[in-house]
Amino acid sequence: MIDHKNLTAPCGLDCFNCPRYLANDNEVLRQEIATKTGTDPAEVTCEGCRNKGGVVAFQKRTEPCNVYRCTAEKGLTFCSECDEFPCDHLHPYAEMATVVPHNTKVFNLCLIKKMGHESWACDKAAKVKEVYYKGKWKL
Repeated sequence: MIDHKNLTAPCGLDCFNCPRYLANDNEVLRQEIATKTGTDPAEVTCEGCRNKGGVVAFQKRTEPCNVYRCTAEKGLTFCSECDEFPCDHLHPYAEMATVVPHNTKVFNLCLIKKMGHESWACDKAAKVKEVYYKGKWKL
């Protein structure tokens, strides 16, 4: 059984659907990511930011990200619980937007708030990523 709550970052990223998390138990995927990124296969996996105190090893960071730090200081599970939501910690960025789904954070957090975490995790999270990467733009 997947611990969806633990494997959802405070910013709303669904670590349980991330290829780098899935590569922990999938040698073929691990090798594909390593080849694609020019990285050693031992360095491409991730255990989810909550499991590593907000530090994502493959990003070569030694400090937790600002979102993780902020929610930890405020004792929040998700940013959407904060009175200041949304804030600049969640601002979308163009850099690596086609590779890293960081621009889905606010949408995911709104869905978590609306649907409840477990319903979002089971019924919607994967679809958000699918639309983000493969969907057609609509007005």
